Amino acid sequence: MSHAQGSPHAAPRAATEAPPYDPYAPHDPYGTRYGPYEACPPPYAPYDAYEPFGQHRLPRQAPPAYAEPDALHGAAPYVPAPADPVPDPYGLPARNPYAVDIALPDPEPEDEPPTGGRAAARRAAAGERRKRSGSRERAREKPRERSPEPLRRLLPQALVVAFLAGGTSAFIASDKAVQLSVDGKPRTLHTFAGDVEELLADQGMTVGEHDIVAPGPHHDLASGDRVIVRYGRPVALTLDGERREVWTTARTVDGALRQLGVRAEGAYLSASRSAPIGRHGLDLDVRTERTVTFMADGRERTVRTNAATVREAVEAAGITLHGQDTTSVDPESFPREGQTISVMRITGGEEVREEPIDYATERREDPSLYKGTEVVAQHGEKGVERVTYALRTVNGVRQKPKKISSETVRQPRTQIVKVGTKARPTSVQGADGLNWSGLAQCEAGGRSHAVDPSGTYGGLYQFDVRTWHSLGGSGRPQDASAAEQTYRAKKLYVSRGASPWPVCGRKLHG
Repeated sequence: MSHAQGSPHAAPRAATEAPPYDPYAPHDPYGTRYGPYEACPPPYAPYDAYEPFGQHRLPRQAPPAYAEPDALHGAAPYVPAPADPVPDPYGLPARNPYAVDIALPDPEPEDEPPTGGRAAARRAAAGERRKRSGSRERAREKPRERSPEPLRRLLPQALVVAFLAGGTSAFIASDKAVQLSVDGKPRTLHTFAGDVEELLADQGMTVGEHDIVAPGPHHDLASGDRVIVRYGRPVALTLDGERREVWTTARTVDGALRQLGVRAEGAYLSASRSAPIGRHGLDLDVRTERTVTFMADGRERTVRTNAATVREAVEAAGITLHGQDTTSVDPESFPREGQTISVMRITGGEEVREEPIDYATERREDPSLYKGTEVVAQHGEKGVERVTYALRTVNGVRQKPKKISSETVRQPRTQIVKVGTKARPTSVQGADGLNWSGLAQCEAGGRSHAVDPSGTYGGLYQFDVRTWHSLGGSGRPQDASAAEQTYRAKKLYVSRGASPWPVCGRKLHG
């Protein structure tokens, strides 16, 4: 039904009543026949109802049916626009904070919004208002004595609404929107936690001594704060041959190297720099680039290398080892920064030699011989040993041969010496009672080991070796005991008198 035709439920307007100001009606100084919000005549197309992005609204309602404008000169009365609903921060449906929830019968299902432009939308809204106006008329026709009952029902509901409104304000005031970043992955969440520790507990997160939390666990939270959590990761790091256990909060190998201060330019890495490090950790072998100097073939070569062994570094320097060639340090050792290593060119062979083996001497006691008497019962004989030596020449210099094997060709024979144990006689008939000590003092100064300057005579009584052996002595006289020398001297006196001692012989009777 168009506005020009009117409505059976509309109340008649007084002729003297000035039409109220309608903010939605455009000013029409010429009194055109088209009312406000009417569709323009052809050739203009109807204007569809406006619907903003992200918030669905029904088309703006037309004035109520009882206040329809006159077909020619009337204007629609002022109808205040409904208040916009208060947006809910938690995504709940928007509602009017001044509305009171009253139990009403279930409404009839609404029809789909009318189509056909703004005029059609206004007509549909006018019909809806007429229905509500008729419902109000019927409600006014009911007896007045029943009116207290709705008021009694409305009062508790109003109190509940007021309480919920106050609780909602406190609820909104305690809520905070914070950003939580865990290992570089941020997310925004709402929380009632008072500090960082409570926030982490609400999220079921546990941090250890190797983890980083910024700000600290006891930092108070405010809306808009940002909390960063970085979990620690164990790394079994072998750096230039030395193994150690370290912790890092970096999520990649490259980040861990920077965090640990490891110089990775030109280094060997067992894992790529972009490789991730999980919460369980990683085994990482790093060999930094080092400067090593080699002395080889009379030349000096300095190279930069990240080799794991000296042998690999030699090959990286373009030096080839042949045969027995080696280096001044263990080829399997780790090359250090600034180390100087000599390459030794080695040539060599083997040499076999026969060498003598000394015999042993065995001394056996013989009671048939006087004390101080020794007799060789079996002469010793040396053996023969065949020995193999390794010969080496290092950088042109012959080294000392090294014994590498040996073989006995002939065993040596042991020499056996008999040693007398029989006590010697101290008296000789015809010579006892003489001054033998005076003679010894005159000949040798009383020294049993005395030897004359020519080396011919020796002992207390200056025996020559020939005379000594003729008297039964062995070895040299100066090596025998003083008692034996005196005994042999007495025997010589009995056979020859004092003539063997032409100068000192008179001491025997002095």
